[in-house]
Amino acid sequence: MARYGEGDKRWIVEERLDGTNVHNWHWAETDCLEWSRSFFNNLLSNLVLLNGDADLFIKTKKVDRLDGEAYVNIRKGKIIPGYEISLTLSWEGEAKDSEGKSLLKVNGTVEIPYISDENADEDPEVKVTVKDEGPIGKRLKEAMVSKGKPLILEKVKVWVQSMAKGGPVQDSLEKKKVAPPNNASSLAAAPAKNENAVENHEVKKESKKGCKTISLTERLNCRASDLYEILMDENRWKGFTQSNARISKEVGGEFSIFDGSVKGTNVELQEAKFIVQKWRFESWPDGMQSLVRLVFEEPEPGVTIIKLTHTDVPIEDRYGNATVVENTERGWRDLIFQRIKTVFGFGI
Repeated sequence: MARYGEGDKRWIVEERLDGTNVHNWHWAETDCLEWSRSFFNNLLSNLVLLNGDADLFIKTKKVDRLDGEAYVNIRKGKIIPGYEISLTLSWEGEAKDSEGKSLLKVNGTVEIPYISDENADEDPEVKVTVKDEGPIGKRLKEAMVSKGKPLILEKVKVWVQSMAKGGPVQDSLEKKKVAPPNNASSLAAAPAKNENAVENHEVKKESKKGCKTISLTERLNCRASDLYEILMDENRWKGFTQSNARISKEVGGEFSIFDGSVKGTNVELQEAKFIVQKWRFESWPDGMQSLVRLVFEEPEPGVTIIKLTHTDVPIEDRYGNATVVENTERGWRDLIFQRIKTVFGFGI
């Protein structure tokens, strides 16, 4: 496999004035290193790994270093990822006594010296260090290894899977595929059940003629302010949905998510309290617009209850498919809430 920048020029399309590689038939190579740095920063920065278990708290700080090479080759539409990278991540931990008073705060590093496409199906080696090697420091290090290491490896798998789908060129590849009409009304096709939901969904009576209301309640292991920020930050949206997003943080501002398949406007915003937005799916009949209300409750520090009410969801899309309500509810549950739990480690 040719390394980035060393591809054979015979595969470069030069006959077109715009140099377009039509249908990716010829060899196309994309450098993914900077994209990977951004991707890992979104996945691994400020990630709570342990909160309250045996009076210990552990979270990541940031990705300090990512070196090596990462690229994606495409030949005749086939995706061929190549990468050999190393990653260093900083973390911090704190131990408290039975009264909640801090006993010790420590800092440390997590090093993954070798992540390679040749070992894509295997967990890479993870080295955990702590600056304080005293009894409490060692206890925090052991907790980081037992509790934090598996979550970090999950995030590495997310990146590996994204590289296998094309990395930064994934969006352009997906847009060339023609989606079947019965998928056009949903956030995306998703499994039918999520056992982590606090309550089963409820589809209430019609709020408008030909429309329904969706209600969902989810419990997440995070602060309400963290969840609010994730839902209002376009970079985090890109990270957990693996799709393009543009999100204004201002009342009256517009947003576009899931590669533009959903667009809308912010109606009311109060940090860590509620989000109210107008939502419209591009597959809905002309003139149809819904209202999304997300209410955040934090019954105890580190636990957030989010309540969704999505009103005026049309029963049918513009193609006559009568699965809009069901697919939209699945999208909220499995492609938004569940992915936030998985990617950011907020599962209960």
